[in-house]
Amino acid sequence: MASERAVRARLQRAGQEHLLRFCAELAPGPRAALLAELGALEPEALREHCRRAAAACAHPPGPPPDLAARLRPLPPECVGSASRCDPETRLLWEEEGFRQIALNKVAVLLLAGGQGTRLGVTYPKGMYQVGLPSQKSLYQLQAERIQRVEQLAGERHGTRCTIPWYIMTSEFTLGPTATFFQEHDFFHLDPNNVIMFEQRMLPAVNFDGRAILEQKHKVAMAPDGNGGLYCALSDHQILEDMERRGVEFVHVYCVDNILVRLADPVFIGFCVLRGADCGAKVVEKAYPEEPVGVVCQADGVPQVVEYSEVSPETAQLRGPDGHLLYSLGNICNHFFTRGFLQMVSSEFEPLLKPHVAVKKVPYVDEEGNPVKPIKPNGIKMEKFVFDVFPFAKSFVAFEVSREEEFSPLKNAASDARDNPAMTRRALLMQHYRWALQAGAHFLDACGARLPELPSLPDGTEPPAICEISPLVSYAGEGLEMYLQGREFRSPFILDENQARALQA
Repeated sequence: MASERAVRARLQRAGQEHLLRFCAELAPGPRAALLAELGALEPEALREHCRRAAAACAHPPGPPPDLAARLRPLPPECVGSASRCDPETRLLWEEEGFRQIALNKVAVLLLAGGQGTRLGVTYPKGMYQVGLPSQKSLYQLQAERIQRVEQLAGERHGTRCTIPWYIMTSEFTLGPTATFFQEHDFFHLDPNNVIMFEQRMLPAVNFDGRAILEQKHKVAMAPDGNGGLYCALSDHQILEDMERRGVEFVHVYCVDNILVRLADPVFIGFCVLRGADCGAKVVEKAYPEEPVGVVCQADGVPQVVEYSEVSPETAQLRGPDGHLLYSLGNICNHFFTRGFLQMVSSEFEPLLKPHVAVKKVPYVDEEGNPVKPIKPNGIKMEKFVFDVFPFAKSFVAFEVSREEEFSPLKNAASDARDNPAMTRRALLMQHYRWALQAGAHFLDACGARLPELPSLPDGTEPPAICEISPLVSYAGEGLEMYLQGREFRSPFILDENQARALQA
Protein backbone atom coordinates (compact mmCIF):
# COMPACT_ATOMS: atom_id res chain seq x y z
CA MET A 1 0.00 0.00 0.00
CA ALA A 2 1.25 3.49 -0.83
CA SER A 3 2.31 5.71 2.06
CA GLU A 4 0.44 8.84 3.02
CA ARG A 5 3.35 10.88 1.76
CA ALA A 6 3.27 9.23 -1.66
CA VAL A 7 -0.53 9.54 -1.93
CA ARG A 8 -0.38 13.20 -0.91
CA ALA A 9 2.21 13.91 -3.61
CA ARG A 10 0.00 12.24 -6.23
CA LEU A 11 -3.03 14.24 -5.09
CA GLN A 12 -1.05 17.47 -5.24
CA ARG A 13 -0.28 16.74 -8.88
CA ALA A 14 -4.00 16.21 -9.47
CA GLY A 15 -5.02 19.35 -7.53
CA GLN A 16 -7.09 17.22 -5.12
CA GLU A 17 -5.07 17.26 -1.88
CA HIS A 18 -8.22 18.23 0.07
CA LEU A 19 -9.26 14.57 0.00
CA LEU A 20 -6.70 13.92 2.78
CA ARG A 21 -7.85 16.71 5.08
CA PHE A 22 -9.19 14.28 7.71
CA CYS A 23 -6.48 11.65 7.29
CA ALA A 24 -4.61 12.51 10.51
CA GLU A 25 -7.65 11.90 12.72
CA LEU A 26 -8.65 8.55 11.22
CA ALA A 27 -8.18 5.22 12.97
CA PRO A 28 -5.71 2.81 11.31
CA GLY A 29 -8.38 0.77 9.47
CA PRO A 30 -10.29 3.65 7.84
CA ARG A 31 -7.01 5.47 7.18
CA ALA A 32 -5.60 2.46 5.31
CA ALA A 33 -8.84 2.13 3.32
CA LEU A 34 -8.71 5.79 2.27
CA LEU A 35 -5.06 5.61 1.24
CA ALA A 36 -5.72 2.44 -0.76
CA GLU A 37 -8.65 4.05 -2.56
CA LEU A 38 -6.74 7.24 -3.34
CA GLY A 39 -3.56 5.39 -4.26
CA ALA A 40 -5.42 3.60 -7.07
CA LEU A 41 -6.29 6.91 -8.77
CA GLU A 42 -3.88 8.06 -11.48
CA PRO A 43 -3.03 11.75 -10.83
CA GLU A 44 -3.23 12.93 -14.44
CA ALA A 45 -6.44 11.03 -15.11
CA LEU A 46 -7.99 12.35 -11.87
CA ARG A 47 -7.03 15.94 -12.68
CA GLU A 48 -8.45 15.66 -16.20
CA HIS A 49 -11.62 13.94 -14.96
CA CYS A 50 -12.34 16.73 -12.45
CA ARG A 51 -11.55 19.44 -15.00
CA ARG A 52 -13.79 17.93 -17.64
CA ALA A 53 -16.64 17.42 -15.18
CA ALA A 54 -16.67 21.05 -14.12
CA ALA A 55 -16.27 22.30 -17.69
CA ALA A 56 -19.03 20.08 -19.05
CA CYS A 57 -21.41 21.11 -16.30
CA ALA A 58 -20.82 24.76 -17.13
CA HIS A 59 -22.18 24.29 -20.66
CA PRO A 60 -25.78 25.45 -21.04
CA PRO A 61 -28.32 22.60 -21.30
CA GLY A 62 -30.45 22.00 -24.37
CA PRO A 63 -29.84 21.15 -28.01
CA PRO A 64 -26.68 22.41 -29.71
CA PRO A 65 -27.65 25.31 -31.98
CA ASP A 66 -26.60 23.56 -35.20
CA LEU A 67 -27.75 20.01 -34.38
CA ALA A 68 -31.00 20.04 -36.38
CA ALA A 69 -29.15 20.67 -39.63
CA ARG A 70 -26.80 17.76 -38.94
CA LEU A 71 -29.51 15.15 -38.27
CA ARG A 72 -30.95 12.69 -40.77
CA PRO A 73 -33.11 9.59 -40.31
CA LEU A 74 -31.35 6.27 -40.75
CA PRO A 75 -31.41 5.14 -44.40
CA PRO A 76 -34.26 2.63 -44.97
CA GLU A 77 -31.79 -0.07 -45.99
CA CYS A 78 -30.30 0.07 -42.46
CA VAL A 79 -33.63 -0.58 -40.72
CA GLY A 80 -35.52 -3.85 -40.30
CA SER A 81 -38.79 -4.57 -38.55
CA ALA A 82 -40.04 -7.62 -36.68
CA SER A 83 -43.65 -6.71 -37.37
CA ARG A 84 -43.58 -5.17 -40.84
CA CYS A 85 -41.58 -7.88 -42.57
CA ASP A 86 -43.21 -10.80 -44.37
CA PRO A 87 -43.49 -14.08 -42.41
CA GLU A 88 -40.99 -15.90 -44.63
CA THR A 89 -38.29 -13.29 -44.00
CA ARG A 90 -38.90 -13.35 -40.28
CA LEU A 91 -38.59 -17.15 -40.26
CA LEU A 92 -35.32 -16.86 -42.18
CA TRP A 93 -33.92 -14.45 -39.56
CA GLU A 94 -35.12 -16.65 -36.72
CA GLU A 95 -33.62 -19.80 -38.19
CA GLU A 96 -30.24 -18.10 -38.68
CA GLY A 97 -30.33 -16.89 -35.07
CA PHE A 98 -31.10 -20.38 -33.77
CA ARG A 99 -28.32 -21.79 -35.95
CA GLN A 100 -25.75 -19.44 -34.45
CA ILE A 101 -27.00 -20.23 -30.93
CA ALA A 102 -26.77 -23.98 -31.63
CA LEU A 103 -23.17 -23.45 -32.78
CA ASN A 104 -22.37 -21.84 -29.38
CA LYS A 105 -21.51 -18.56 -31.10
CA VAL A 106 -23.92 -16.32 -29.15
CA ALA A 107 -23.51 -14.79 -25.68
CA VAL A 108 -25.62 -12.34 -23.71
CA LEU A 109 -24.19 -9.50 -21.66
CA LEU A 110 -26.19 -7.81 -18.94
CA LEU A 111 -25.51 -4.24 -17.85
CA ALA A 112 -26.25 -4.36 -14.12
CA GLY A 113 -24.01 -1.79 -12.44
CA GLY A 114 -26.75 0.43 -11.06
CA GLN A 115 -28.55 0.18 -7.75
CA GLY A 116 -32.31 0.31 -7.29
CA THR A 117 -32.18 3.78 -5.71
CA ARG A 118 -34.95 5.24 -7.86
CA LEU A 119 -37.07 2.22 -6.97
CA GLY A 120 -36.63 3.04 -3.32
CA VAL A 121 -34.52 -0.04 -2.55
CA THR A 122 -30.87 -0.44 -1.57
CA TYR A 123 -30.16 -3.64 -3.51
CA PRO A 124 -29.45 -4.27 -7.24
CA LYS A 125 -32.41 -3.74 -9.53
CA GLY A 126 -32.20 -7.28 -10.95
CA MET A 127 -33.16 -8.68 -7.54
CA TYR A 128 -36.43 -6.73 -7.57
CA GLN A 129 -39.81 -8.48 -7.69
CA VAL A 130 -42.59 -6.50 -9.36
CA GLY A 131 -45.36 -8.56 -7.73
CA LEU A 132 -45.95 -11.39 -10.20
CA PRO A 133 -48.00 -14.35 -8.94
CA SER A 134 -44.80 -16.45 -9.11
CA GLN A 135 -42.81 -13.81 -7.19
CA LYS A 136 -39.95 -14.12 -9.67
CA SER A 137 -37.25 -11.45 -9.78
CA LEU A 138 -35.94 -9.81 -12.93
CA TYR A 139 -32.80 -11.94 -12.68
CA GLN A 140 -34.84 -15.15 -12.53
CA LEU A 141 -37.00 -14.24 -15.53
CA GLN A 142 -33.85 -13.54 -17.55
CA ALA A 143 -32.10 -16.75 -16.44
CA GLU A 144 -35.12 -18.81 -17.44
CA ARG A 145 -35.32 -17.16 -20.87
CA ILE A 146 -31.70 -18.15 -21.47
CA GLN A 147 -32.52 -21.76 -20.60
CA ARG A 148 -35.57 -21.83 -22.87
CA VAL A 149 -33.83 -20.35 -25.92
CA GLU A 150 -30.95 -22.81 -25.43
CA GLN A 151 -33.51 -25.60 -25.37
CA LEU A 152 -35.29 -24.35 -28.51
CA ALA A 153 -32.02 -24.03 -30.46
CA GLY A 154 -30.86 -27.45 -29.29
CA GLU A 155 -34.12 -29.13 -30.29
CA ARG A 156 -34.03 -27.57 -33.75
CA HIS A 157 -30.46 -28.63 -34.45
CA GLY A 158 -30.18 -31.84 -32.44
CA THR A 159 -27.46 -30.63 -30.13
CA ARG A 160 -26.77 -29.27 -26.68
CA CYS A 161 -25.72 -25.64 -26.66
CA THR A 162 -24.75 -22.94 -24.19
CA ILE A 163 -25.35 -19.21 -24.11
CA PRO A 164 -22.79 -17.72 -21.70
CA TRP A 165 -24.24 -14.97 -19.51
CA TYR A 166 -21.81 -12.13 -18.79
CA ILE A 167 -22.99 -9.74 -16.08
CA MET A 168 -21.29 -6.36 -15.69
CA THR A 169 -21.71 -5.19 -12.11
CA SER A 170 -20.20 -2.38 -10.07
CA GLU A 171 -18.63 -2.02 -6.65
CA PHE A 172 -22.18 -1.54 -5.35
CA THR A 173 -23.82 -4.52 -7.05
CA LEU A 174 -21.22 -7.29 -7.44
CA GLY A 175 -21.41 -8.67 -3.90
CA PRO A 176 -25.21 -8.68 -3.55
CA THR A 177 -25.67 -10.05 -7.07
CA ALA A 178 -23.18 -12.88 -6.58
CA THR A 179 -24.78 -13.81 -3.25
CA PHE A 180 -28.27 -13.69 -4.76
CA PHE A 181 -27.28 -16.06 -7.57
CA GLN A 182 -25.59 -18.45 -5.13
CA GLU A 183 -28.63 -18.48 -2.84
CA HIS A 184 -30.84 -19.35 -5.83
CA ASP A 185 -28.50 -22.03 -7.22
CA PHE A 186 -27.82 -19.81 -10.25
CA PHE A 187 -31.44 -20.47 -11.30
CA HIS A 188 -30.30 -23.91 -12.54
CA LEU A 189 -27.72 -22.48 -14.93
CA ASP A 190 -24.17 -23.83 -14.88
CA PRO A 191 -22.19 -21.36 -12.68
CA ASN A 192 -19.25 -21.72 -15.08
CA ASN A 193 -21.37 -20.04 -17.73
CA VAL A 194 -22.37 -17.07 -15.55
CA ILE A 195 -19.45 -14.64 -15.56
CA MET A 196 -19.66 -11.55 -13.34
CA PHE A 197 -17.21 -8.67 -13.61
CA GLU A 198 -16.94 -5.11 -12.32
CA GLN A 199 -16.93 -1.84 -14.16
CA ARG A 200 -14.71 1.01 -13.05
CA MET A 201 -15.71 3.66 -10.53
CA LEU A 202 -15.11 7.40 -10.90
CA PRO A 203 -15.12 10.14 -8.24
CA ALA A 204 -18.11 12.45 -8.06
CA VAL A 205 -17.04 16.08 -8.47
CA ASN A 206 -18.51 19.34 -7.17
CA PHE A 207 -19.24 22.32 -9.40
CA ASP A 208 -15.78 23.75 -8.66
CA GLY A 209 -14.01 20.68 -9.99
CA ARG A 210 -13.12 19.18 -6.61
CA ALA A 211 -13.67 15.48 -5.93
CA ILE A 212 -16.21 14.92 -3.13
CA LEU A 213 -15.54 13.16 0.16
CA GLU A 214 -18.59 11.08 1.04
CA GLN A 215 -17.16 10.20 4.46
CA LYS A 216 -13.94 11.24 6.17
CA HIS A 217 -12.35 8.03 4.95
CA LYS A 218 -14.16 7.52 1.64
CA VAL A 219 -14.39 9.35 -1.68
CA ALA A 220 -17.84 9.60 -3.27
CA MET A 221 -17.53 7.17 -6.17
CA ALA A 222 -19.99 6.21 -8.90
CA PRO A 223 -19.97 3.66 -11.73
CA ASP A 224 -18.65 5.08 -15.00
CA GLY A 225 -21.94 4.47 -16.83
CA ASN A 226 -22.96 1.54 -19.00
CA GLY A 227 -20.39 2.75 -21.52
CA GLY A 228 -17.82 1.68 -18.94
CA LEU A 229 -18.38 -1.73 -20.52
CA TYR A 230 -15.52 -1.28 -22.98
CA CYS A 231 -12.86 -0.63 -20.32
CA ALA A 232 -14.28 -3.42 -18.17
CA LEU A 233 -14.02 -5.90 -21.06
CA SER A 234 -10.29 -5.19 -21.17
CA ASP A 235 -9.79 -4.97 -17.41
CA HIS A 236 -11.21 -8.48 -16.86
CA GLN A 237 -10.15 -10.23 -20.11
CA ILE A 238 -13.79 -10.85 -21.01
CA LEU A 239 -13.17 -10.80 -24.76
CA GLU A 240 -10.45 -13.41 -24.32
CA ASP A 241 -12.94 -15.57 -22.43
CA MET A 242 -15.46 -15.16 -25.25
CA GLU A 243 -12.83 -16.15 -27.81
CA ARG A 244 -11.97 -19.31 -25.85
CA ARG A 245 -15.65 -20.25 -25.86
CA GLY A 246 -16.06 -19.59 -29.57
CA VAL A 247 -18.45 -16.66 -29.08
CA GLU A 248 -18.76 -14.41 -32.14
CA PHE A 249 -21.96 -12.45 -31.44
CA VAL A 250 -22.98 -10.65 -28.24
CA HIS A 251 -26.43 -9.45 -27.23
CA VAL A 252 -26.05 -6.56 -24.74
CA TYR A 253 -29.02 -5.30 -22.72
CA CYS A 254 -30.03 -3.40 -19.59
CA VAL A 255 -31.33 -5.12 -16.49
CA ASP A 256 -34.57 -3.18 -16.08
CA ASN A 257 -36.62 -4.28 -19.13
CA ILE A 258 -39.01 -6.97 -17.87
CA LEU A 259 -39.90 -8.01 -21.44
CA VAL A 260 -36.33 -8.36 -22.76
CA ARG A 261 -35.77 -11.34 -25.05
CA LEU A 262 -32.26 -12.53 -24.30
CA ALA A 263 -30.32 -13.83 -27.32
CA ASP A 264 -33.41 -13.13 -29.42
CA PRO A 265 -32.88 -15.40 -32.44
CA VAL A 266 -34.86 -13.08 -34.74
CA PHE A 267 -32.67 -10.08 -33.84
CA ILE A 268 -29.45 -12.12 -33.91
CA GLY A 269 -30.35 -13.64 -37.27
CA PHE A 270 -31.31 -10.28 -38.79
CA CYS A 271 -27.99 -8.72 -37.76
CA VAL A 272 -25.90 -11.69 -38.89
CA LEU A 273 -27.58 -11.96 -42.29
CA ARG A 274 -27.20 -8.21 -42.82
CA GLY A 275 -23.48 -8.50 -42.09
CA ALA A 276 -23.77 -6.00 -39.24
CA ASP A 277 -21.01 -5.46 -36.71
CA CYS A 278 -23.30 -3.32 -34.53
CA GLY A 279 -27.08 -3.22 -34.18
CA ALA A 280 -29.77 -1.68 -32.00
CA LYS A 281 -33.27 -2.81 -31.19
CA VAL A 282 -35.66 0.13 -31.28
CA VAL A 283 -39.33 0.86 -30.67
CA GLU A 284 -41.44 3.47 -32.40
CA LYS A 285 -41.75 6.56 -30.25
CA ALA A 286 -45.18 6.82 -28.65
CA TYR A 287 -45.33 10.60 -29.16
CA PRO A 288 -42.90 13.27 -30.39
CA GLU A 289 -41.75 14.45 -26.95
CA GLU A 290 -41.33 10.98 -25.43
CA PRO A 291 -38.18 11.09 -23.28
CA VAL A 292 -36.17 8.43 -25.09
CA GLY A 293 -33.04 8.79 -27.16
CA VAL A 294 -33.45 8.71 -30.93
CA VAL A 295 -31.44 6.39 -33.17
CA CYS A 296 -30.60 8.36 -36.30
CA GLN A 297 -27.66 9.79 -38.21
CA ALA A 298 -25.68 12.83 -37.11
CA ASP A 299 -22.95 14.09 -39.39
CA GLY A 300 -23.55 11.05 -41.58
CA VAL A 301 -22.87 8.38 -38.94
CA PRO A 302 -25.28 6.42 -36.70
CA GLN A 303 -25.79 7.84 -33.24
CA VAL A 304 -28.24 8.00 -30.38
CA VAL A 305 -29.26 11.61 -29.87
CA GLU A 306 -30.66 12.23 -26.41
CA TYR A 307 -34.22 13.57 -26.26
CA SER A 308 -33.01 16.66 -24.41
CA GLU A 309 -30.80 17.51 -27.39
CA VAL A 310 -33.62 17.36 -29.95
CA SER A 311 -35.58 20.59 -30.37
CA PRO A 312 -39.41 20.40 -30.20
CA GLU A 313 -39.57 21.46 -33.85
CA THR A 314 -37.29 18.60 -34.93
CA ALA A 315 -39.12 16.07 -32.76
CA GLN A 316 -42.42 17.00 -34.45
CA LEU A 317 -41.18 16.48 -38.03
CA ARG A 318 -43.04 13.86 -40.06
CA GLY A 319 -42.24 12.05 -43.28
CA PRO A 320 -44.43 11.61 -46.37
CA ASP A 321 -46.10 8.57 -44.77
CA GLY A 322 -47.23 10.62 -41.77
CA HIS A 323 -44.90 8.86 -39.32
CA LEU A 324 -42.44 10.78 -37.18
CA LEU A 325 -39.24 11.41 -39.10
CA TYR A 326 -37.20 10.62 -35.96
CA SER A 327 -39.28 7.76 -34.61
CA LEU A 328 -36.71 5.11 -33.63
CA GLY A 329 -36.55 5.08 -29.84
CA ASN A 330 -33.44 3.60 -28.23
CA ILE A 331 -34.14 0.87 -25.62
CA CYS A 332 -30.53 -0.10 -24.71
CA ASN A 333 -30.73 -3.46 -26.46
CA HIS A 334 -27.78 -4.05 -28.77
CA PHE A 335 -25.98 -6.53 -31.00
CA PHE A 336 -22.20 -6.50 -31.36
CA THR A 337 -19.75 -8.80 -33.02
CA ARG A 338 -16.87 -9.81 -30.80
CA GLY A 339 -14.53 -8.31 -33.38
CA PHE A 340 -16.25 -4.94 -33.08
CA LEU A 341 -16.03 -5.02 -29.28
CA GLN A 342 -12.34 -5.87 -29.56
CA MET A 343 -11.78 -2.93 -31.90
CA VAL A 344 -13.65 -0.51 -29.62
CA SER A 345 -11.88 -1.68 -26.46
CA SER A 346 -8.41 -1.49 -27.97
CA GLU A 347 -8.72 1.57 -30.24
CA PHE A 348 -11.78 3.74 -29.84
CA GLU A 349 -12.65 3.72 -26.12
CA PRO A 350 -10.46 6.79 -25.37
CA LEU A 351 -12.50 8.75 -27.92
CA LEU A 352 -15.80 8.28 -26.06
CA LYS A 353 -16.96 11.54 -24.52
CA PRO A 354 -18.37 11.38 -20.99
CA HIS A 355 -21.87 12.67 -20.31
CA VAL A 356 -22.77 14.85 -17.35
CA ALA A 357 -25.25 13.73 -14.70
CA VAL A 358 -25.96 16.32 -11.98
CA LYS A 359 -26.91 14.49 -8.78
CA LYS A 360 -27.44 14.88 -5.05
CA VAL A 361 -24.21 13.45 -3.61
CA PRO A 362 -23.86 12.94 0.17
CA TYR A 363 -20.70 14.55 1.54
CA VAL A 364 -18.88 15.70 4.66
CA ASP A 365 -18.54 19.42 5.32
CA GLU A 366 -15.36 21.22 6.37
CA GLU A 367 -15.85 20.11 9.98
CA GLY A 368 -16.36 16.49 8.94
CA ASN A 369 -20.12 16.42 9.55
CA PRO A 370 -22.13 14.21 7.15
CA VAL A 371 -24.54 16.12 4.91
CA LYS A 372 -27.38 14.78 2.76
CA PRO A 373 -28.04 17.55 0.23
CA ILE A 374 -31.59 18.56 -0.63
CA LYS A 375 -30.62 19.78 -4.11
CA PRO A 376 -28.03 18.60 -6.66
CA ASN A 377 -24.50 19.41 -5.59
CA GLY A 378 -22.30 17.09 -7.59
CA ILE A 379 -21.40 15.83 -11.03
CA LYS A 380 -21.14 12.20 -12.05
CA MET A 381 -19.48 11.55 -15.39
CA GLU A 382 -20.81 8.61 -17.37
CA LYS A 383 -20.15 6.99 -20.72
CA PHE A 384 -23.01 5.38 -22.60
CA VAL A 385 -22.89 1.96 -24.24
CA PHE A 386 -24.34 3.33 -27.48
CA ASP A 387 -21.62 5.98 -27.91
CA VAL A 388 -19.72 3.46 -30.04
CA PHE A 389 -22.29 3.43 -32.87
CA PRO A 390 -20.33 5.96 -34.98
CA PHE A 391 -17.40 3.51 -35.15
CA ALA A 392 -19.49 0.74 -36.76
CA LYS A 393 -18.67 -0.27 -40.32
CA SER A 394 -22.12 -1.79 -40.81
CA PHE A 395 -24.83 -0.52 -38.44
CA VAL A 396 -28.47 -1.68 -38.45
CA ALA A 397 -31.57 -0.90 -36.40
CA PHE A 398 -34.31 -3.44 -35.76
CA GLU A 399 -37.76 -2.20 -34.82
CA VAL A 400 -39.84 -4.35 -32.47
CA SER A 401 -43.25 -4.08 -30.84
CA ARG A 402 -43.21 -2.08 -27.64
CA GLU A 403 -46.00 -4.12 -26.06
CA GLU A 404 -44.09 -7.33 -26.76
CA GLU A 405 -40.53 -6.27 -25.95
CA PHE A 406 -40.15 -3.10 -23.91
CA SER A 407 -41.38 -2.17 -20.46
CA PRO A 408 -38.58 -0.73 -18.29
CA LEU A 409 -38.63 -0.68 -14.51
CA LYS A 410 -37.07 2.62 -13.50
CA ASN A 411 -39.18 4.33 -10.85
CA ALA A 412 -40.87 3.72 -7.52
CA ALA A 413 -44.59 3.02 -7.20
CA SER A 414 -45.25 6.70 -6.47
CA ASP A 415 -44.13 7.70 -9.98
CA ALA A 416 -46.63 7.81 -12.83
CA ARG A 417 -44.53 5.90 -15.39
CA ASP A 418 -42.10 2.97 -15.61
CA ASN A 419 -43.06 1.79 -12.12
CA PRO A 420 -43.49 -1.76 -10.76
CA ALA A 421 -47.24 -1.84 -11.45
CA MET A 422 -46.73 -0.84 -15.09
CA THR A 423 -44.04 -3.45 -15.73
CA ARG A 424 -46.04 -6.18 -13.98
CA ARG A 425 -49.10 -5.26 -16.03
CA ALA A 426 -47.06 -5.30 -19.26
CA LEU A 427 -45.82 -8.85 -18.63
CA LEU A 428 -49.20 -10.20 -17.51
CA MET A 429 -50.95 -8.54 -20.46
CA GLN A 430 -48.44 -10.17 -22.81
CA HIS A 431 -49.01 -13.59 -21.27
CA TYR A 432 -52.80 -13.09 -21.42
CA ARG A 433 -52.52 -12.32 -25.15
CA TRP A 434 -50.37 -15.40 -25.69
CA ALA A 435 -52.91 -17.58 -23.88
CA LEU A 436 -55.80 -16.25 -25.99
CA GLN A 437 -53.82 -16.80 -29.18
CA ALA A 438 -53.21 -20.40 -28.08
CA GLY A 439 -56.94 -20.97 -27.65
CA ALA A 440 -57.37 -20.62 -23.88
CA HIS A 441 -60.54 -19.34 -22.21
CA PHE A 442 -60.72 -17.77 -18.75
CA LEU A 443 -63.46 -17.97 -16.12
CA ASP A 444 -64.40 -15.63 -13.32
CA ALA A 445 -64.95 -16.69 -9.72
CA CYS A 446 -68.48 -17.87 -10.55
CA GLY A 447 -67.39 -20.01 -13.48
CA ALA A 448 -68.63 -17.63 -16.20
CA ARG A 449 -66.40 -17.00 -19.20
CA LEU A 450 -64.56 -13.70 -19.11
CA PRO A 451 -64.54 -11.46 -22.18
CA GLU A 452 -61.58 -11.99 -24.51
CA LEU A 453 -59.92 -8.62 -24.94
CA PRO A 454 -56.44 -9.03 -26.42
CA SER A 455 -56.04 -5.27 -26.85
CA LEU A 456 -56.71 -2.84 -24.03
CA PRO A 457 -55.81 0.81 -23.33
CA ASP A 458 -52.58 1.52 -21.47
CA GLY A 459 -52.95 1.17 -17.73
CA THR A 460 -55.80 -1.35 -17.97
CA GLU A 461 -55.45 -4.64 -16.14
CA PRO A 462 -56.04 -7.78 -18.23
CA PRO A 463 -59.46 -9.42 -17.66
CA ALA A 464 -57.66 -12.50 -16.31
CA ILE A 465 -54.35 -12.93 -14.55
CA CYS A 466 -52.18 -15.40 -16.45
CA GLU A 467 -48.44 -15.88 -15.93
CA ILE A 468 -46.46 -18.18 -18.22
CA SER A 469 -43.03 -19.35 -17.11
CA PRO A 470 -40.21 -18.58 -19.57
CA LEU A 471 -39.22 -22.23 -19.12
CA VAL A 472 -42.50 -23.15 -20.87
CA SER A 473 -42.52 -20.49 -23.59
CA TYR A 474 -39.91 -17.92 -24.67
CA ALA A 475 -42.05 -15.80 -26.98
CA GLY A 476 -45.51 -17.40 -27.01
CA GLU A 477 -44.47 -20.52 -28.93
CA GLY A 478 -45.75 -24.02 -28.19
CA LEU A 479 -48.65 -23.08 -25.92
CA GLU A 480 -51.44 -24.70 -27.93
CA MET A 481 -50.62 -28.18 -26.57
CA TYR A 482 -51.40 -26.94 -23.06
CA LEU A 483 -54.13 -24.35 -23.60
CA GLN A 484 -56.08 -25.04 -26.80
CA GLY A 485 -59.81 -25.18 -26.06
CA ARG A 486 -59.35 -25.34 -22.29
CA GLU A 487 -60.86 -23.18 -19.56
CA PHE A 488 -58.89 -21.76 -16.64
CA ARG A 489 -59.76 -19.75 -13.57
CA SER A 490 -57.88 -16.55 -12.89
CA PRO A 491 -55.18 -16.32 -11.57
CA PHE A 492 -53.48 -19.04 -13.61
CA ILE A 493 -49.76 -19.85 -13.57
CA LEU A 494 -48.44 -22.06 -16.35
CA ASP A 495 -45.13 -23.35 -15.04
CA GLU A 496 -43.26 -26.55 -15.84
CA ASN A 497 -45.26 -28.62 -13.33
CA GLN A 498 -48.58 -27.32 -14.63
CA ALA A 499 -47.47 -27.94 -18.21
CA ARG A 500 -46.64 -31.57 -17.41
CA ALA A 501 -50.01 -32.00 -15.70
CA LEU A 502 -51.86 -30.59 -18.70
CA GLN A 503 -50.03 -32.98 -21.01
CA ALA A 504 -50.78 -36.02 -18.86
